[in-house]
Amino acid sequence: MHTVSLIIHGAAQVVTCASPNGAKRGAALADVGIVPDGAVAIDGERILAVGSSADILRDYHAEHTLDAAGKVVCPGFVDAHTHIVYGGHRLNEFEMRIGGVSYMDIMAAGGGIASTMRATRAAPFEVLLQEAGERLEEMVRLGTTTIEIKSGYGLDTATELKMLAVIEALQRQSPADIVPTFLGAHAIPPEYAGRADEYTALVIEEMLSAAGAWYRGSVFATSGRPLHADVFCEKNAFTTDQTRRILQAAREQGMAVKAHVDEFTALGGLTAALECGALSVDHLDVTAGAEIAALAKSAAVGVVLPAVNFNLGSTHYANARAFIEAGAAVALATDLNPGSAPCPSMPLVMAMACRYQRLLPAEALNAATLNAAYALGMGADIGSLEAGKQADLLVLDMNDYRQLMYQFGGNPVRHVLKRGRIIV
Repeated sequence: MHTVSLIIHGAAQVVTCASPNGAKRGAALADVGIVPDGAVAIDGERILAVGSSADILRDYHAEHTLDAAGKVVCPGFVDAHTHIVYGGHRLNEFEMRIGGVSYMDIMAAGGGIASTMRATRAAPFEVLLQEAGERLEEMVRLGTTTIEIKSGYGLDTATELKMLAVIEALQRQSPADIVPTFLGAHAIPPEYAGRADEYTALVIEEMLSAAGAWYRGSVFATSGRPLHADVFCEKNAFTTDQTRRILQAAREQGMAVKAHVDEFTALGGLTAALECGALSVDHLDVTAGAEIAALAKSAAVGVVLPAVNFNLGSTHYANARAFIEAGAAVALATDLNPGSAPCPSMPLVMAMACRYQRLLPAEALNAATLNAAYALGMGADIGSLEAGKQADLLVLDMNDYRQLMYQFGGNPVRHVLKRGRIIV
């Protein structure tokens, strides 16, 4: 009998989300791999075995056990798109949108990202760290065990580096795994109004190299976790050509790349991002036709963000059903940010995706775990309960995983385990 550090047993369902062949697509996305009366054997930070409680308890002896008592055990959620480091708030804009002013009109008038830029530039490092740390703690309590965090509210080199330093400080104090993303190309700052090409040159010639130098001295480089680079390809932000040039320059710096595309306007950014080898293309609210087919043929993951549409009061959501039927790999994320998605909850995002984007509960869970992990380039290590993978998992206060999407508004998470250790 093999001795392990922890056995979780007695689960009504162990939901593995297992996939030996990469991100889930098509019919595979509707299979979550349920083991009834299941158990998980964990040795240190890794999963050693998954199976029935009878088999695991027969074959393994544990230093510690956790009786899941008829509950659901599933992978920890992976939030592949967030902006949790920022200063200030956008409460006035929330009221303006209720009054009928569009997000793009607010942005064009100097609000939106520019408003948060001003607050973030003015905020001391310690304030940004404290406030982002509180948001991160809430996300972990809601079951998120891996989170991507972007810069992008500085829009000058010094503040972008300040934000990256906050992201590193968050990693040093949080048990969650953080994936850093440089998003200096989030918007054109006011001081470059009418000079978008000049700002693009600043991003390419100064910011990317500064971010690369920061990364090489960071805890992320030490752990082997890459720095990503992102661009907001959108009307009044960055053109397709500017997006392509920034992503190509980022790749030359050794960064993995992704892009915000087709949120409001289809500019061809999805095609440009795929040409640059993007890990993911995110938003996709107005993606159609040939670009859906192009995404399906690519290795990239399409990350849809229904909390944005919900928060903006929109009745139009990304056509996730069409992506799935075309064979694309689809993931979900919160997009937590102060303007378009002040939502920390992956369970709530899954509930929205089922209702407004017609995802089945199984598709939503795979999209929030395994496929989201592949959107970050980490699918070989996290996102499912399989032997050899990192022991990131949840015990949910329910006996059928579908309740996770059926019920909404509360927190169904009883226990959060990260690298084999209970953290909630």
